[in-house]
Amino acid sequence: MKLLSVNLGRPKAVPYTDHPQGMTGIDKQPVDTPVRVAAPGPKGFGASGLAGDSVCGTRHHGGDDQAVYAMAREDLDEWEGALGRTLPNGSFGENLTTEGVDLSGARIGERWAVGSEVVLEVTSGRIPCRTFQGHLGEKGWVKRFTQRGAPGAYLRVIRPGEIRAGDAIQIVHRPGHEVTVALQFRAATTEQTLLPLLLAAGDALHPEALARARKHKEKYGEGNEERSGEKYVADPGS
Repeated sequence: MKLLSVNLGRPKAVPYTDHPQGMTGIDKQPVDTPVRVAAPGPKGFGASGLAGDSVCGTRHHGGDDQAVYAMAREDLDEWEGALGRTLPNGSFGENLTTEGVDLSGARIGERWAVGSEVVLEVTSGRIPCRTFQGHLGEKGWVKRFTQRGAPGAYLRVIRPGEIRAGDAIQIVHRPGHEVTVALQFRAATTEQTLLPLLLAAGDALHPEALARARKHKEKYGEGNEERSGEKYVADPGS
């Protein structure tokens, strides 16, 4: 398992974002130099966990629990076949493009050592937004990405340091529960009745996802498919 590329984005004016100034940092490009990784601060104030990377819409993106976004090269390859187009590393706005890592099967709270210094922890899957759709230029992209259910993973920084392309990735902690990125994503989008299952991940889960799971259980209990009328709405973030 290794890190194929580290991808950074600079602010760019586009017509497809809800950001007040029309800016986004989703266009990530691979870099050859080492990159410092550290916790950026709380959501709404902190942006990206990678030095030199931009997150413009901090209301919905960035912060300690979404400090780093990883996407598997294997998933990008499958999308290349489905879309009939080339998708270079960074195409999905990911900071890290990985090889040999089962991101959908990664458990919430799973910890990765990247290179010799950095330790990251999986917090949730990525919810697609309209900026993501505009960036790719694919009609109906939010729905299509959601239906496939392989969203990549957000990570928080447990131990800061430098990383670079080619670094080894090692799973150094794997929790005993069965709450995977794929399960969390399905619960957050198409199968909200699964939300109570996420509570097994505890505080390792993204705080917003944890709060939603607790609220759902309080309101509906467990296994009440008929009573739960929640509907998935795409993240409007930019």
